[in-house]
Amino acid sequence: MTATTPKVLDIKEAIETRRSIRKYVQEPMNQDDLHEILRLASLAPSAWNAQTWRFAVVQDAAIKQQLQDAAYGQGQVTNAPAVIVVYSDMEDTLATVEETAHPGMGEAGRTGQRTTFDGVFGAQPVAQRGQWGLSQANIAFGFVMLAARGLGYDTVPMLGFDPAKVKEILGLPEHVQFAGLLPVGKRAEDGFPHHRHSVERITKFY
Repeated sequence: MTATTPKVLDIKEAIETRRSIRKYVQEPMNQDDLHEILRLASLAPSAWNAQTWRFAVVQDAAIKQQLQDAAYGQGQVTNAPAVIVVYSDMEDTLATVEETAHPGMGEAGRTGQRTTFDGVFGAQPVAQRGQWGLSQANIAFGFVMLAARGLGYDTVPMLGFDPAKVKEILGLPEHVQFAGLLPVGKRAEDGFPHHRHSVERITKFY
């Protein structure tokens, strides 16, 4: 069974209609749409083009059940057809940093990328540079939500889970840091409308 592809929303509509959805239509994700969501999210910006984010996509029911247990029983994990786990792997980034140098910069760019990253992060503890990597992955986490909504899907960002258990379930290295879990699917409920501070409440103009 393949889910039908929803209509594409423009960015304004995607932002304005995004909701945190916890109950989803019980049908599998369209795999082309799922890959497109990840492709769009991978276009997120990052300092030095580091691209520290990584995605683990869980659609297997048994693994989703394990993730739900690690997320203190939150039902949206198994209710959604897919869960995208967004995490940062700064150690993989450092090991393969030449890959992030733009091809247009040639060999000098690859060498410069290595020199920059070794100089900035080489002497830092793993946890410290991992935190920097997480700050980049958090940008991609937001892009995943907007990409999903733009293709007519819904999500709910989750930070309430046991990171050690999620690493064990997914076989991830100890050093990775999580931006969050993101159940994704088509909404079976509308969710609450937005309740936000006004721009004036949260902004200082200079």
